[in-house]
Amino acid sequence: MKLAVVCANGKAGKLIVKEALGRGLDVTAVVRGENRTEATQVIQKDLFDLTAGDLRGFDVVVDAFGAWTEDTLPQHSTSLKHLCDILSGTDTRLLVVGGAGSLYVNPEHTAQVMDGPDFPEAFKPLARAQGKALQELRQRGDVKWTFISPAGDFQAEGERTGSYILGGEELTLNEKGESVISYADYAIALVDEALSGNHIQQRISVVRR
Repeated sequence: MKLAVVCANGKAGKLIVKEALGRGLDVTAVVRGENRTEATQVIQKDLFDLTAGDLRGFDVVVDAFGAWTEDTLPQHSTSLKHLCDILSGTDTRLLVVGGAGSLYVNPEHTAQVMDGPDFPEAFKPLARAQGKALQELRQRGDVKWTFISPAGDFQAEGERTGSYILGGEELTLNEKGESVISYADYAIALVDEALSGNHIQQRISVVRR
C-alpha cells in the first residue's frame, strides 16, 4: 500500500509516518520544509501547492494539517477543500486527522462536545473551525474520505498502549469513564483504517481502552 502523509512534520504526522513504516507500508512524507520524519520518500511542497499529479498513485492520503491561530483557523476548511478538489473522482482515500469538539453527546445529534459548559473557551475557535470543515466534507460525495476524531484529551506525549476503542459520531468513554488517547495510539487507529477502508464517507472516533 502506498500512503502519503500531508503535513508530516507535525506531531501527529510524524507518529503516523512512524506507525505506517513499522507496518511495512510504502510511505511518502509531504512537508513544506526540511523533512523531520523517518520517511525516506519525500514531497517537499506546501499543501496548497499540491496538484492532482503529486498525489496520483497513492492508495491513501492522510491529512494531518493543523492550525491554531485566529488568522489561520479558516485554513482547516480551505486546506481540506483543496485536497478534496485534487482527489475528486479518484480511488485514493483521504483520511483526515480531526478534532473531538464536534463529537455529539446525545443520541439526537443536536449537542456537541464544544457546546458543553466545561469545554475550555480557549479551544472553542479551533473546535468550531474543525467542525465547519467536517460539515463541508460531508457534502463531498466525490471523495472517499474518512474523518477520524480523537478523544477529548488528545495527548501528544502520551504512551503507546497498542489498543483503543473504535467509536462513531458520539463521544465514547472507556471503562474508566475517560475520553483520552495518545497521539501514538491514535496513529495505530488511523493506520488500521488506512489498511481496512471500512469507514468511507464516515466520521469515526477513537479512545484509549
